[in-house]
Amino acid sequence: MSPERTSTQARRFVVRGRVQGVGFRWFVEREALILQIAGWVRNNPDGSVEVLAQGTRDQLAGLHSRLREGPRAARIDDVEVSEAEPVAGLGSFQVRGA
Repeated sequence: MSPERTSTQARRFVVRGRVQGVGFRWFVEREALILQIAGWVRNNPDGSVEVLAQGTRDQLAGLHSRLREGPRAARIDDVEVSEAEPVAGLGSFQVRGA
């Protein structure tokens, strides 16, 4: 495998739609644990949900596709993705502001 497929990368996702009050953060936490991704998820004041995820390119692509689907009660209108700097020592995934 090429180094970029296996080296640690980070992405920031901002998910918009009906994503607060529907268990979205716990959905993201479960998917991140399954994919073995480190990072965090939190609600934003504007009604969006923000995710910082760290893993390989393939792991992050897997999370991105799951974020586009969301849990049953959610409605996903948009998933904005941007590059982020990997955070040293970030070894787990957590729900913030719960």
